Amino acid sequence: MGFPEERHLKKKAGWKEIPIGGTITTAASSLLNKTGSWRAFRPIKDDSKCIHCFQCYVNCPENAIKSDGEKVLGFDLDFCKGCGICSKICPVKCIKMEEESKFQK
Repeated sequence: MGFPEERHLKKKAGWKEIPIGGTITTAASSLLNKTGSWRAFRPIKDDSKCIHCFQCYVNCPENAIKSDGEKVLGFDLDFCKGCGICSKICPVKCIKMEEESKFQK
């Protein structure tokens, strides 16, 4: 099996041979695992431009947009991964993504 074209003949591990990984055993346990430290870019909202259309809120894959039900208040940086979807989707471009290193102590 030294030839590249023979690699597909090698038996791959099935699901029974793969080591057990992480398991979610309790509902909402992800709230205990703050993942915002992975972020390379941080969203910054210009409150004077925001029209509270909730496009950022609806499209955030991490539910990291804070709201009081009527207004967009900001971001939960404990869970925001800095993907920038909020910035791209904003119709008035009131959210800018800035390098996280600017905010490190």
